[in-house]
Amino acid sequence: MTGRSLPGGLRWRDLHSWWQDTHGFNSESDAGEDLYQRLLRSLPGNSPGQKNLFTAYRTARPFCADDLALLPEVWLHWDPKTVEERGPEALLRSRMDFLLLLPFGQRVVLEVDGVQHYTRDDGRTPDTAKYADMVAADRDLKLRGYEVCRFGHDELKRPEDAKKLLLQFIPDMFSRFRVRL
Repeated sequence: MTGRSLPGGLRWRDLHSWWQDTHGFNSESDAGEDLYQRLLRSLPGNSPGQKNLFTAYRTARPFCADDLALLPEVWLHWDPKTVEERGPEALLRSRMDFLLLLPFGQRVVLEVDGVQHYTRDDGRTPDTAKYADMVAADRDLKLRGYEVCRFGHDELKRPEDAKKLLLQFIPDMFSRFRVRL
């Protein structure tokens, strides 16, 4: 994608066009399906809730290329150092589960929170320090101009629950941010 401004937000059609041009697809629909599969593969295998949210976003209502793109696994900062150099926890606050770039420069982060966000010992022990880190990261994102919406993993555990939730949430969110499709 170029550095140009997207006053209407980042739409699937923008991504499809970029993907088609970058990867040499003849068909826009083939490019779109390939891009969707690539984004789906970027999701962590240990979070069915994230996969269900991403899939439900595409299927919860009639999908069209003018819809706003839901970007999974977005990094706020690129860091050339490896996990081995920094440690596995170093960049956790720099990754967003999902990002929506809305019209007028509005940015919405969707986070799917499992027990790892507020426990230690594989979910056996509450960890208020982990929770405090998560809350601090939210504040930091908000101060950088992002709106953060959190979902509990259990809300999205089943595909049909994710779809039902998004059928309510997405129109409410678009109304809040005055997004017209």
